[in-house]
Amino acid sequence: MRNRKDSHGLIRQNEYSVKKSQKHDANLQKNSTLYFQVGLIVCLLVTYGLFEMKFETKTKEVASLPPIEEPYSIDIPLVKIEKSEIKEAIKQKTVTKAKDFIEVPDDTEVIRDIIDIPVNPDDDKNPPINPGDIIVDDIEEEVILPIDFVHQVPVYPGCENKKNNDDRKKCMSQKLSKLIQRSFNGSEIASEYGIFGKQRITVQFLIDKTGKVKDIKTRAPHPKLGDEAQRVINRVPVMQPGKQNKKTVGVRYTLPIVFDVQN
Repeated sequence: MRNRKDSHGLIRQNEYSVKKSQKHDANLQKNSTLYFQVGLIVCLLVTYGLFEMKFETKTKEVASLPPIEEPYSIDIPLVKIEKSEIKEAIKQKTVTKAKDFIEVPDDTEVIRDIIDIPVNPDDDKNPPINPGDIIVDDIEEEVILPIDFVHQVPVYPGCENKKNNDDRKKCMSQKLSKLIQRSFNGSEIASEYGIFGKQRITVQFLIDKTGKVKDIKTRAPHPKLGDEAQRVINRVPVMQPGKQNKKTVGVRYTLPIVFDVQN
């Protein structure tokens, strides 16, 4: 009986030791996993800390050099020099020195009489002039105004019945148009000089204080057309001059002429 109890006690001890060893092995497995995880976390933290650390890097300063200026150059075009041809050689003339000299008598008469000059200032026929005795005539400068700014425009012959400036200017324009259409020989000039298409001629002239036309200026695409326009404007009759503040003044007038040449 005693032996059985001992055997049973040994069996229990063995079972207890087996359980204890199994429990210890399980604790070791759990501890190793825990240690691995802790170590991994520590390594990650250390790596993260290394990445976050700022390392100061010193850059060497390089002295800045002044910019190098490119040399300024001037392009000189090639000039071709033509040699001048010498057509005729210069002939040297021989000069012969005279050997024999002929004496020429001096026939010039010397006047030895002395002319007496009067010293008395009373005998002077041209006495000094007194500045107060000089009379200076006032020269009035001719006032010239454009036709759009004069109080009373010039009156063309045949427009005397017009009462205001607008009607007088319109009447003058009609009279000048008839004169140009009747007297301007544009077709002959066009056929002679090969002019075709629409030609615009601008004529400017002055109607002076006496009503006469002068100082005619033209601008045309061909000089002959300008000469023809000047010839026609010279035929404008004398007008009643323009007035500014009831005084006669010169009036500047501009007249455009359009000349169309068709083939």
